[in-house]
Amino acid sequence: MMGNQINLDNMEDRHRALTEGIAGAYREAASVCLNRHHASPISIRLMDNGSESEAEVSWRKPDSRTIGAWANMIDTTEAGAYGCVIAGMEFIRDVFAVRRAETGTGADYYVGPKGSGEEDLEHCLRLEVSGVDAGSSVTVAARLQAKIQQARRGHSSLPAVAAVIGFSAKVLMVGDVPEEL
Repeated sequence: MMGNQINLDNMEDRHRALTEGIAGAYREAASVCLNRHHASPISIRLMDNGSESEAEVSWRKPDSRTIGAWANMIDTTEAGAYGCVIAGMEFIRDVFAVRRAETGTGADYYVGPKGSGEEDLEHCLRLEVSGVDAGSSVTVAARLQAKIQQARRGHSSLPAVAAVIGFSAKVLMVGDVPEEL
């Protein structure tokens, strides 16, 4: 595999918006989602506004207790997506989760350069996250377009980006949300 690694471990040390508990839960959920379809490690295709690259993702194989704790597929896919997308945005764009977004903003998190977001969100982006358990890259691309539209309707003056992880398809797609004209 490649040396380019999306790092799901110790995310609380790098992302201000993630406590140890939240980061740990996201890592566990991601391991369950990835383990449904693959054995660690895998190579994942990254698509950022059409620009393509690749990275490796590795995880600890979840035991039966962890799988049982994450038996709700919808919740697990959502939490696993948060972990993979936040770690993926760190890898792809060198941005970090700085705060959870408020309801109605059309986003899940605010992300920005290292150290941003502590005083204000001036240099931050809204990040809308989603995950697709099964389905092809076509399914992931369709979800990305839906999430771009959702973020576009959000009530916020900050620019936005949407990202969708396809667990089975081994793809992470990122797209900037066009500004309203």
